[in-house]
Amino acid sequence: MNVPDVMRAIDPAASGGPEVLVVSERPVPRPGEGEVLIRVAAAGVNRPDVLQRKGGYPPPPGAPSILGLEIAGEVVAVGEGVEPALIGQPVCALVAGGGYAEYCLAPAGQCLPVPDVLSMVEAAAIPETLFTVWTNLFERGFAAEGDTVLVHGGTSGIGTMAIALCKLFGVEIIVTAGSAGKCARALELGADHAIDYKAADFVDEVTRITGGRGVQVVLDMVGGDYLPRNLKCLAEDGRHVSIAVQRGAEATIPIFDIMRRRLTLTGSTLRPRDTGFKSMVADELARTVWPHVEAGRLKPVIDRTFPLACAAEAHARMEAGDHVGKIVLTI
Repeated sequence: MNVPDVMRAIDPAASGGPEVLVVSERPVPRPGEGEVLIRVAAAGVNRPDVLQRKGGYPPPPGAPSILGLEIAGEVVAVGEGVEPALIGQPVCALVAGGGYAEYCLAPAGQCLPVPDVLSMVEAAAIPETLFTVWTNLFERGFAAEGDTVLVHGGTSGIGTMAIALCKLFGVEIIVTAGSAGKCARALELGADHAIDYKAADFVDEVTRITGGRGVQVVLDMVGGDYLPRNLKCLAEDGRHVSIAVQRGAEATIPIFDIMRRRLTLTGSTLRPRDTGFKSMVADELARTVWPHVEAGRLKPVIDRTFPLACAAEAHARMEAGDHVGKIVLTI
């Protein structure tokens, strides 16, 4: 396919507020071994993008400085070792950076096909949250049919994906959110219970909801002083999975209580993991989750879309915290 030499991209020259997100021209990258070049139709906006823009989350070695961790579009070129038959195929992909652009490289193993039931906007809103929730809630947290889990940030991209996956796999889900309206929206999306953490103590509410038994898994993106409170929500042999530290990276925890109740504390970061790991996750998702996507049973919740040139407005909306589901840039 005819690929230009130059593209539009969001590649901030300096850290700062949303206003640093302006369109600039960058060379179109060329695929190396095992890579595909995707003409981007849409790119998901995620909180790590905001942290990177502020200067607090630099891209891993080898990743582009252009923002964006998930994309959907059409494969227009392939590198050595990649089947040429992929050219022309619609795909979505998890990437380590480079998504806020007209063209983006992706490891072929991290791509998933976009079925007819998904729009490109919907497809672009899936990879980051799906990979994150699957690897942390279901693999590290071992959530299984019949379990009850607690997920903070129930109306975020992570939270809404967790609700969707729990519905599919028979897991009861309790979420927290910051207003009665957001709690109502989480219930509409399929959460079994929603707690307004500004109006009630979530520990007391989880105790009430579970009849004092607690939950099998907590998926936490808050950190800080939430950690010891989360541990109070866990049942015996419960698992606590940390994926972000929005309220702080340190906490004081009751070690003997962890021993006595045989609790497990774990967590992970996805972006720095190597291509081999992410490709393995993509393969597992292709077998276990993607049939539900293809059947129309799993779709992301889209909050709002913005054109690439309005990336600053997209980040401002995310930071305001009023969104429900995913914010997506259209290219």
